[in-house]
Amino acid sequence: MASDDVLGKPLQGWRLALYTIIFEADTRAGRLFDLALIAAIVVSVCVVVLDSVQSIAAQWHSTFFVLEWLFTLVFTLEYLARLACVRHPLRYALSFYGIIDLVSVLPTYLSWLFPELHAFIDVRILRLMRVFRIFKLTHYMSEFQALGQALAASRRKISVFLSAVLMIVLIMGTLMYVVEGPANGFTSIPTAVYWAITTMTTVGFGDITPKTDIGRLIASMMMLLGWGTLAVPTGIVTAEMTLRRGGTSTPTTRTCHECLTEGHLPEALYCLHCGARLPAYAQDNLPG
Repeated sequence: MASDDVLGKPLQGWRLALYTIIFEADTRAGRLFDLALIAAIVVSVCVVVLDSVQSIAAQWHSTFFVLEWLFTLVFTLEYLARLACVRHPLRYALSFYGIIDLVSVLPTYLSWLFPELHAFIDVRILRLMRVFRIFKLTHYMSEFQALGQALAASRRKISVFLSAVLMIVLIMGTLMYVVEGPANGFTSIPTAVYWAITTMTTVGFGDITPKTDIGRLIASMMMLLGWGTLAVPTGIVTAEMTLRRGGTSTPTTRTCHECLTEGHLPEALYCLHCGARLPAYAQDNLPG
């Protein structure tokens, strides 16, 4: 019972102040913190990308090494600060963002502490895992979360749409297998379905092409159908985003101390997701 009290103790004092800065961006300090972390994430990912270019890495290897450890220490301190200020550290550590935070720093330590890992796996794979830091951007930008919510709300419509697309490519692929046959490269129904997918998505690798007049007619119809097909999921998600924008007033980054979900209205008393009572909320008058 005592351990539960420690892991779930209420936020107050420096922990509450740190929580407000890290998890909420409606104060000046919170916004500055988010902007600094976004810049650090982008620059650190650029360092990883540039370090993979041999000609650049040969000249700037020492600089990249120092920058990598600098960013690793910064993200490590940020991760520890998050664990220190939340009510349930273990719950955050096992959450999606908690795992992303850990994965973004762990490969650097592993490649340094266990150099013998090269006998089992190339250390470069561990180093390339640092690009997971880019996923941390979703934690600091409300636009990512709005897009995620729109996608989640549209998942049933998109699932129905994808099911229809799969039926079309299966039927058309089978038809092309019958029309063209193995002599023209359509050696099996799966191969013909692969051709149908690349054609309908307007990718068109050109590794398999119809040779008969009927086959070219079918291909032309699928190309024209592909234009309209690509627009459907975009329209579904856009309509959902417009609908949610029209029904939401005064969006904030106000965060529940229990489940860490954000976006609660300033006047809300209880969390929309877990039902916990929300603490008093105040925000700075920030320019837009």
